[in-house]
Amino acid sequence: MFSNGFCNSDIQKGYKLTLAVPAEYSLGFIGRAFLIETDQIAPNFRAAVSVEAVNGKFSCSLEVLLGDVKVWNSGHYSRFYVSEKCVLELTKDGDLRLKGPNDRVGWLSGTSRQGVERLQILRTGNLVLVDVVNRVKWQSFNFPTDVMLWGQRLNVATRLTSFPGNSTEFYSFEIQRYRIALFLHSGKLNYSYWEFKPSKNRNISFIALGSNGLGLFNDKGKKIAHIYSQRLQPLRFLSLGNRTGNLALYHYSANDRNFQASFQAINKTCDLPLGCKPCEICTFTNSCSCIGLLTKKEKDKSDCGCGEIAVGFCGRNRVEMLELEGVGSVLRDGPKMVNVSKEECASMCTSDCKCVGVLYSSAELECFFYGVVMGVKQVEKRSGLIYMVKVAKGTQRGRGKRNLKKWVLILVGVVDGLIIVLVFGGLAYYLIRRRRKKSLACDNSS
Repeated sequence: MFSNGFCNSDIQKGYKLTLAVPAEYSLGFIGRAFLIETDQIAPNFRAAVSVEAVNGKFSCSLEVLLGDVKVWNSGHYSRFYVSEKCVLELTKDGDLRLKGPNDRVGWLSGTSRQGVERLQILRTGNLVLVDVVNRVKWQSFNFPTDVMLWGQRLNVATRLTSFPGNSTEFYSFEIQRYRIALFLHSGKLNYSYWEFKPSKNRNISFIALGSNGLGLFNDKGKKIAHIYSQRLQPLRFLSLGNRTGNLALYHYSANDRNFQASFQAINKTCDLPLGCKPCEICTFTNSCSCIGLLTKKEKDKSDCGCGEIAVGFCGRNRVEMLELEGVGSVLRDGPKMVNVSKEECASMCTSDCKCVGVLYSSAELECFFYGVVMGVKQVEKRSGLIYMVKVAKGTQRGRGKRNLKKWVLILVGVVDGLIIVLVFGGLAYYLIRRRRKKSLACDNSS
């Protein structure tokens, strides 16, 4: 990474900056030209033009950093790929633009002829375009990405999003009228996996991040609920993790000179939607195990894969349901049916081509339908939950339904069993070695 350390206090209209793009692609390359910064004790906010190597190309963007943490980026939802050069320009008619070769515009603020005079960055990290009397005409706070900063306010129907690398799924943190929640999105399918609701069914109007936590407010601006930080240091930002989809509040540690989590919404690996890969089960020891539907050819691979799980197929003559006792799912808010039997639940999935699995609650007589096999985890058998996956017809033939069920459940515990064997084996080895050393010491002393 290389950086141009020059910063102004603000940028006037008519300003133009060009950042060169490397001729050859280099994995991990990030080049930045810093534009403006806040007058604060480090870590402070800085705005920069950035060129970053992504997916074999170079992305051009405008970004805001808190210390070394990227907290806003113009290309969060749609990257602007360029060659040769990345140009930032605040035009004379007040439009902030990113351009590539031949003046091709890849991003703009849309503020032409609105009286914009300059670009500033506030002490809150809000990047703003203002007129001659400092009225805000555009601000980055109105276009949230995957981070919410101290002092920032998000209204109902707003959301943060994050995109895991090399994945078609993405996460979102959404502010709804009756709750705040985390969601996993896969194609057109949306499932929640964490939520926080105000008591007494009170409605949310907006949320705001303060020094000691995240506040939820009603239409009159009165705080109705609060998620508190678990540390004394003042909070700086909230972030939705790109890799895990976890929500966390962060403070700055002056001793360690980095940002650390003061609160995490999810504290167990198996409660994350992608704690394990698709078609894997997260076990009690936070290890991942294949569901057990692999072909002989696939068994030699390190990646489980989804094997014989029937995706896009339906009909009793083509598919059947494989039952997994003691297995549940962290995914919620999918389609469900109530007051149904286990057999009816399974039958509805076999008839629905979009269904690949169901979760049945024998206690509540509820059937939850899934279009993905993700977020699957081991649960106590007494919970009354039964997870069923759709497989090709005849998968159970030759083994017997009862035997196959046992075979699958054994696979769930294979990793756990190996861990126990290794622990006790290592302990036995240590005790034997220790006893031998004592015996040798006694022989030498005699």
